[in-house]
Amino acid sequence: MSMDILSMTLGELTEEFSAMNIPKFRAKQVYEWLHKHLASDYEEMTNLPKVLREQLSEKFPLFNCSVAKKQVSKLDGTVKYLFEMHDGDFVESVVMKYKYGYTICVSSQVGCKMGCAFCASTLGGFKRSLMPGEILSQLYTAQKDLGERISHIVLMGMGEPLDNYDNVMRFLELITDEKGLNLSMRNISLSTCGIVPKIRELLDKHMQLTLSISLHAPSDELRSRIMPINKRYPVDELLKVCRKYASETSRRISFEYAMLSGVNDSDECASLLASKLKGMLCHVNLIPVNEVAESPFKPSSRETVERFVEILGKNGVNATVRRKLGSDIDASCGQLRQKENKNRKKGVE
Repeated sequence: MSMDILSMTLGELTEEFSAMNIPKFRAKQVYEWLHKHLASDYEEMTNLPKVLREQLSEKFPLFNCSVAKKQVSKLDGTVKYLFEMHDGDFVESVVMKYKYGYTICVSSQVGCKMGCAFCASTLGGFKRSLMPGEILSQLYTAQKDLGERISHIVLMGMGEPLDNYDNVMRFLELITDEKGLNLSMRNISLSTCGIVPKIRELLDKHMQLTLSISLHAPSDELRSRIMPINKRYPVDELLKVCRKYASETSRRISFEYAMLSGVNDSDECASLLASKLKGMLCHVNLIPVNEVAESPFKPSSRETVERFVEILGKNGVNATVRRKLGSDIDASCGQLRQKENKNRKKGVE
């Protein structure tokens, strides 16, 4: 496979250019075109000689994604993208508008191998991990399409970011580079279902990103039933490393908890969750799940969610209910990819 120029640091690009006898300053120009001006074609790089543009196009093809489908919520303006990658694979991204600006939820893999029972991303199966440039391309393509600056990122789309650790770390390095888009690490959230050794590696880096843990159940018996990863890294082992992470980085951990009717939304679950999180620098984000046709799970009632928040609060654990965005479109990651794959099998465009 050709080298992915969008995944290279400026240092690596400079080395490549030197080996090709291209002046150093050209590497900086190309890097800025890619990461500051979001060029998706060498022809856009107007201050480069035509011969060089042709040379680069041949040596470093751009693996940008393209918009295969786009849904815009009439309720809140949330935009859901189905992106087609250079090899025909599909991933999904969601852009949400908040008071502070635009946030994009990006995918880190094509599909997911974690097998969480309530998640649409796992339905189509796992295909491959994304390169750093392919993760960047989701943000760059969406920002150009919308004509709006996207200032916040959540790695919470399709895939498990810590199962694609090296590529995700490179993505973070590139997106926060002052010579590129220069996003603040504090504006980035990384969500994991709990790969404990990788959380330890992340802790060693002392990054200022927000760590989100997809917890969804307070006991091993219940969590193992809906999240296979728990059989490998049980709840108490996961929470132990989370306490260490919050303590050493002074960054508040966000625990994601999808409220599933009759599954994990009882008073007992709320009390057990509160006892396990007590004293930790953390916040619980209760998620009213979007209904997915292929899933047997249904969202909890509003009253049940409010009672859950109340029990956590009485026990000293801060919790809020995530605003439900894009409920009139396929806002759960994995839904659009699943539909597209089905249509392709049937020969429907």
